[in-house]
Amino acid sequence: MADTVRVLFLDRDGTINEDIGSYVTSREQFRLIEGAAEAVALARSAGFRIVVVTNQAGVARGITTIEQVEDVNRYLNELLAAWGTSYDRCYYCPSHPDYPNPLYDRDTGCRKPEPGMVERAIADFLAEGLIVDRSRSFFIGDKIVDVECGLRAGLRPVLVRTGHNEERMCIERGIMPEHIADDLYRAVTGHILA
Repeated sequence: MADTVRVLFLDRDGTINEDIGSYVTSREQFRLIEGAAEAVALARSAGFRIVVVTNQAGVARGITTIEQVEDVNRYLNELLAAWGTSYDRCYYCPSHPDYPNPLYDRDTGCRKPEPGMVERAIADFLAEGLIVDRSRSFFIGDKIVDVECGLRAGLRPVLVRTGHNEERMCIERGIMPEHIADDLYRAVTGHILA
């Protein structure tokens, strides 16, 4: 019999780390948002699995490389380790509709707001004998595409005001999260674990 797990799906840039206005291509550019690592640690200690889900179209655009994206993702886990925590999985989508590339476009449906990366994570958990309880799992991000991705995947979306803070756009388009928080720490402590 498979075990059921709760998952906290997290956007990366603008949610966990500071949005620098362009693609993060190196460890030197990667800075955690205050309280983000602690939020991840608290969610993990409460029993959540942690999955990072990030669009990284800078690869298709030639601004960054797969190797750089993966190194920055490893660095994130190194920073989280200082708080005694880590993410379980990290998925990224290197494609962009305006920059076609057969190497990166083969994973149709991976680019948020499409839920392909979330579905892949859920399938990977299932392959380990773990069933993701979508009704008790959340998707936190700073953009409307994160909210929409969470909704499409049957998760509970939370918008944070860090990064792009697309609260107004969500309201205008009627794509509403379950909750809006100032940052990841407040999303976790004031809503998810409240």
